[in-house]
Amino acid sequence: MENLSEFFKIFSDPTRLKILMELLNGELCVSDISSKINMSPSAVSHQLMYLRQTKAVKKRKEGNVIYYRIADSHIEIIIKYGLEHISEEK
Repeated sequence: MENLSEFFKIFSDPTRLKILMELLNGELCVSDISSKINMSPSAVSHQLMYLRQTKAVKKRKEGNVIYYRIADSHIEIIIKYGLEHISEEK
């Protein structure tokens, strides 16, 4: 239960969710993510470090630039189902 609770913390922060939503469209570097979600590169880097530690995202280095992507389809599925759930009519 502890591990599951830690896993769901990935989705508990609006900034992390914004980053994940952008990465659903493909690989991005910190500066691209930063401009898309209107946050400082250092704030984005901080959240990406957390997302890497929790294995939600992976990185790839090309020259001096590091690109981030969603780690696997599970992350995308959870976000998709979460969005469907909150958009359902009551």
